[in-house]
Amino acid sequence: MSFSTTGVTVWLTGLSGAGKTTTARQVINDLKTQHVSAILLDGDELRDGLSEGLGFTAEGRAEAVRRAGEIALIAAKQGIVAIVSMVSPHEAPRQLVRQRHDEAGITFIEVHVATPIEVCEERDPKDLYRRARAGQESSLTGVQQSYEKPTDPELRLSTSTLSPSEASMLILEKIGLGLPT
Repeated sequence: MSFSTTGVTVWLTGLSGAGKTTTARQVINDLKTQHVSAILLDGDELRDGLSEGLGFTAEGRAEAVRRAGEIALIAAKQGIVAIVSMVSPHEAPRQLVRQRHDEAGITFIEVHVATPIEVCEERDPKDLYRRARAGQESSLTGVQQSYEKPTDPELRLSTSTLSPSEASMLILEKIGLGLPT
């Protein structure tokens, strides 16, 4: 695949604390060392701006996924590798993003960051699990709201067994790039 004319979208989905953003940042850094144009679209950052006010209902989450997918598609059409890191808990919105990419002839790679919830809860970088267990949080995916695991992702990995560098290497291999030697 030539990134000078066609980009790709890599969609990292998984529970809060699974390691999506850490992995995505490592992929971005590894791509930059190879002089590949890349953009990181992080769910938390998008919720602070573009998707502010959508809430955490199924509809709000679906719209946040749609918006991230459209930005990724625009970037990929420009030859940029779009790395999306967001919980995106429902299969249907993720599949709609995939369909939009397919219709445009843009590669879409879904990566399920399948870190066990126990590990995510131990990490708890945003204190969400503790607050959810204490009844102070009512919309945490994996606790109060369901997470629909991807049925057929291009890649499934766990950051409980892989370092960010190892996870990045697997993703780069999947998109046809390896780490520089």
